[in-house]
Amino acid sequence: MADTYDVVIIGGGPGGYNCAIRAGQLGLKAALIEKRETLGGTCLNVGCIPSKALLHASELFAAAQKDFADLGIEVGKVSLDLEKMMSKKSEAVKGLTQGVAFLMKKNKIDHIHGAGSIKAAGEVLVFLPDGTQQTLKTRNIVIATGSEPSALPGIEVDEQRIVTNTGALALSSVPKKLVLIGAGVIGLELGCVWSRLGAEVTVVEYLDRILPGADAEVAKEAQRILRKQGLTFKLSTKVTSVEKLKTKLKLNLEPAKGGKPETLDADIVVVAVGRRPYTDGLGLENIGGQTDPRGVIQTQNGQFQVTDGVWAIGDCIAGPMLAHKAEDDGAAVAEIIAGKAGHVDWGLIPSVVYTLPEIAWVGRTEDQLKNEGIPYKKGKFPFQANSRARTNHQTDGFVKILADAKTDRVLGAHLIGVGVGEMIGELCVAMEFGAASEDIARTSHAHPTLSEAIRQAAMGVEGWTMQM
Repeated sequence: MADTYDVVIIGGGPGGYNCAIRAGQLGLKAALIEKRETLGGTCLNVGCIPSKALLHASELFAAAQKDFADLGIEVGKVSLDLEKMMSKKSEAVKGLTQGVAFLMKKNKIDHIHGAGSIKAAGEVLVFLPDGTQQTLKTRNIVIATGSEPSALPGIEVDEQRIVTNTGALALSSVPKKLVLIGAGVIGLELGCVWSRLGAEVTVVEYLDRILPGADAEVAKEAQRILRKQGLTFKLSTKVTSVEKLKTKLKLNLEPAKGGKPETLDADIVVVAVGRRPYTDGLGLENIGGQTDPRGVIQTQNGQFQVTDGVWAIGDCIAGPMLAHKAEDDGAAVAEIIAGKAGHVDWGLIPSVVYTLPEIAWVGRTEDQLKNEGIPYKKGKFPFQANSRARTNHQTDGFVKILADAKTDRVLGAHLIGVGVGEMIGELCVAMEFGAASEDIARTSHAHPTLSEAIRQAAMGVEGWTMQM
């Protein structure tokens, strides 16, 4: 006899497993289907977590080589053990994926290893690893299948020499020349890792700027800093093909707006041109579900409901493709299914780029406010003038706060500096509660801390910055 559930979730990434946990907490009988052997999705297995492990290790390696001596710390010759570094990365991934599996047991979630497909309303077909099938009956289905790397026409990824983030996180040696196609978050983070470890890194970007989702002023500062760290940028350039030669790769390039072609040699090419929703074989057609031309699943109510009893969350629907957005989506849908209120404000989902220094933002950019015709005031404060940043010798970057010119309500915050990925949470809380810039400016911050730069930027909205 087929199992019957309150909710069956297809996909065990951050959206899916958080939805399952919240469902279990609310007393719902839930099953979580995941085709990988381990839970956690792209984020835990080949994305957020392993990349942060390598970013941290490579930061320390670079600091030992270049910064320690200036601080009076003599360490002698520093060498790289890439195999051990990769092993520590894998250790972190293993521990976290095992932790998610434990949470499934703790919350009485049935974890089913297989590929899920919607057979009909209230029925999910699971293709098990041994070739057999299992049908689950359920009152609700949640699609949490996430996303996969976008492809470029004419460029065949082999995850050996031409790689996505998956292959770039598992290289067995440091390439002499590495070319990144795409100057978004994923590309820049991977570029920083391999540049610090000794690769000559070139970033090729079709647009005329890096980080298209970030505030333009922040992106410009980030490019200046990363160039100083050794990355080379070729903007307004498209890659037409990549040729696999015996000893190297040859990229064929041309200006985005047309012009004289050129070539670029590489040992490794990383394709990082964004991500697209993963819905292959999902069976959307069996319940009348539809996707837009980009593959984004269409919802009825603007957020989660696909059809009666079918919901979708995370990267496969509208909104930012971020793990923490998927987590919020998952918890909200579980609450809706349980008869509670569930909603996520996608306009207040923070973004972080884990380069050095970090880049973080939430809310609207200056260009967005201008395009929407919203009058605003700006407060900006450089880390060069922050006491803690000066004592730490980490003064690159600034904090910028944008507030409504009439109401003073904070509309956006944009930061670049060491540790701003941790600091952005303060601004998210403020904006969730509709805070004015004056609310932040009049809130005491410990001294000396990097977070004082947030307060000073808020003071700057009304022109009473104290520390410049």
